[in-house]
Amino acid sequence: MRVLVIASLGFLSLIQTSLSFADNANGKNIYLQRCVMCHGVDLKGTGPLAHRSNPPTPDLTTAAFKERLRVYPGVIVSSIILRPNGDLIPRTLKENGVKLVPFAWGVRDFRDLNQYMSGVIFKGR
Repeated sequence: MRVLVIASLGFLSLIQTSLSFADNANGKNIYLQRCVMCHGVDLKGTGPLAHRSNPPTPDLTTAAFKERLRVYPGVIVSSIILRPNGDLIPRTLKENGVKLVPFAWGVRDFRDLNQYMSGVIFKGR
């Protein structure tokens, strides 16, 4: 577990240092294919599966989440990599008959998704 945490921290530093190279279109595409069904287009937890998971999908545009993202810029990516809710995402998808095509995540994909989601979250400042 310690190795995973250290590797994740190194990975997150790559994201922070290379955001200027992020491809927002790729990030949006990944988000629309893999995240929108729970988080909704607006990231407010308004997707069709948002209230079918336990706990329900959170609103990522709240002041509390914005502050968390400001203090810990890697929170979006670490949530994908470390899955702090265990099997919540795959279980929710399976229970609702949603099949996602397997995806080989790369550093670029994490960086792009983080950039896209951060842009949407902080857009309404």
